Amino acid sequence: MSDSQLHDDEEDNNDVFIDQSDIIHEVALDDEVLPEACDPNSDSDSEIEEVDDSDHIFTGHTGELYAAACSPTDMALVATGGGDDKGFLWQINNGDWASELNGHTDSVSSLGFSHDGKFLATGSFDGTVKIWDVAGNLKGTLDGPEGGVQWLRWHPRGNVLIAGFDDSSTVWMWNTDNFAFLMSFNGHASGVTCGDFTPDGRTICTGSDDATLRIWNPKTGESIHVVRGHPYHTEGLTCLAINSTSTIALTGSQDGSVHFVNITTGRVCTFTTFDI
Repeated sequence: MSDSQLHDDEEDNNDVFIDQSDIIHEVALDDEVLPEACDPNSDSDSEIEEVDDSDHIFTGHTGELYAAACSPTDMALVATGGGDDKGFLWQINNGDWASELNGHTDSVSSLGFSHDGKFLATGSFDGTVKIWDVAGNLKGTLDGPEGGVQWLRWHPRGNVLIAGFDDSSTVWMWNTDNFAFLMSFNGHASGVTCGDFTPDGRTICTGSDDATLRIWNPKTGESIHVVRGHPYHTEGLTCLAINSTSTIALTGSQDGSVHFVNITTGRVCTFTTFDI
């Protein structure tokens, strides 16, 4: 199926609108029930106690920090990655690192916890993704195409991982249970700068330097929709987010604009275009 078939002409698009009927619940705010602002000149004993900054500074990295993530199951566990080629797991309740993650040969550019909080994936400019348990033990390495890892995302309910690379126009997907390569998603004309599974796990959305958003079937690798051209972005995509119902993708671009896209139809919601 050609790209032109996948993306309807502008005049054929059905615009998506939000109006008063879409409001789920509206809450009226009464100024009298809002908390009063703290008076900086007050001598009251009820003032907030000053916190020692040293209690919240974690030291371990010797280079720039590029990535951070919080565990979805352990509120005290966080992970960081940086330019010193290392990752760290931190226990924030005691202000110390729990595990130092060594093994990459270049900067750790991205990382993320699995949906169940049992594993951490670290992506590096060395072109590999490493899988660790939360005790800091290396479980395996996922090799990709040439180029450093720009981003990675776990499936919302399974041990499947996707990643995008800076020198490749493809997205790769692996099974992290057996560290097997599953498939690559091919179609972008330039580096894939951002991507994610929809929360229901049924679709993948990816953005590229080629100024397109592609919507994929993760089972077949088929490109379901290609979103490009007027009224969409004119320069490369830099970021995306997907709403909780897996129906709308929000994308940002180097052109300074933000767009909403209907994931089901692949159509741009023209009323929600913002220039920044």
